[in-house]
Amino acid sequence: MKDEIAVTGIGLVTPGGIGVEATWDTVRTGRPTAHTDPALNNTPVSLSCRVPPLQPGRGRLWRFDRSTRFLLTAAREALAAAGLDPADWDPARVAVVIGTAAGGIDTLETQHHKLISTGPGALSPMTLPAFLPNMAAGHLTLELGATGPSLQTSTACASGATALITACLLLSTGACDIAVAGGTDAMITPLCAAGFAKMGALSRRGDDPGRASRPFDKDRDGFVLGEGAGMLVLERRRHADARTARPLALLAGHGSTSDAHHPTAPHPEGVGLRAATRTALAMAGASAYDVDHINAHGTSTPLNDAVEATVIRDLYARRQPTVTSAKGALGHTMGAAGAIEAALTIASITRRTAPPTANFTTPDDTTSGIDIVNTASRRQHIRLALSHSLGFGGHNTVLAFTAA
Repeated sequence: MKDEIAVTGIGLVTPGGIGVEATWDTVRTGRPTAHTDPALNNTPVSLSCRVPPLQPGRGRLWRFDRSTRFLLTAAREALAAAGLDPADWDPARVAVVIGTAAGGIDTLETQHHKLISTGPGALSPMTLPAFLPNMAAGHLTLELGATGPSLQTSTACASGATALITACLLLSTGACDIAVAGGTDAMITPLCAAGFAKMGALSRRGDDPGRASRPFDKDRDGFVLGEGAGMLVLERRRHADARTARPLALLAGHGSTSDAHHPTAPHPEGVGLRAATRTALAMAGASAYDVDHINAHGTSTPLNDAVEATVIRDLYARRQPTVTSAKGALGHTMGAAGAIEAALTIASITRRTAPPTANFTTPDDTTSGIDIVNTASRRQHIRLALSHSLGFGGHNTVLAFTAA
């Protein structure tokens, strides 16, 4: 009999606040966090959703990229919630799996500017350890003293969800007993903002930042850059039971597919998302009729939202689940999004609440016909919930969570 995968702890660092409670309150109340960002003044779009300042922590923070600082903070909260102390575990049985879309891009841009403007003598000796994509996982293993498998996944904006799937596979094969997994990114940089703007992916609603991110709304015109980290502690159910840890939820199924269609655009019929959904539901032993809630990818871009809404409308024709997107409140946290939204999906289950999609007021022809929560959160008994994450390169991931 397959051993269930239990989620025993979650931790969040987002534009909504430091910690699960602060972030949940922001999302639950549908409070947007987008503002004009002076650091992006010389770019075509100067909107962002920034993480509030972190409290000074242990060690020398200058060694780390912003994304790693977010990660370490979120991981500490997740471990505390799981009742785990690295001093008490077998470090060889602990895996670390981290997803990121861009690694330490903030460090890379900053240090490259120093190289061009001042010369190589101005570079920090921590440049490479701070920005190399694998180093977020590396720094977390050092923090935890974990000596089991350590991996970094990169599937663009699905990276955090891919990390959780990878952690499940490691647990299922017996490669570890505990997996500390999630995603982190800090891509609010001039290069990233200018690049996304050049593609036409960002909202141009600079005169009204708070209403710029509008997932599924007919007036959506692009996403707002966000940043943050989401971390989950995963264990086999028997392992959690043996240490009398109470699971928050079960990661009952997952699906991962590739569109093989276009570098940045989703398949127009959502073929990959449909397939990933069916795989996740089959693994969970469920059908589309059983799904109560969907935490959608919901980027606020015209194309993504239209395709995702069409897939939801078609797959759940008999019974529409409630649908929400956290990106109306938090912006698009890039490689961290899949993990952050997985944590929020679990919060929806444990708190019996479907949060609203901030700034969603009116659907268009492509987004009508699905039950998008708007205006205020909705009380709901959620037994099975899905979290969608899609990424450039045609990546599709679906995570299925059930009440424990």
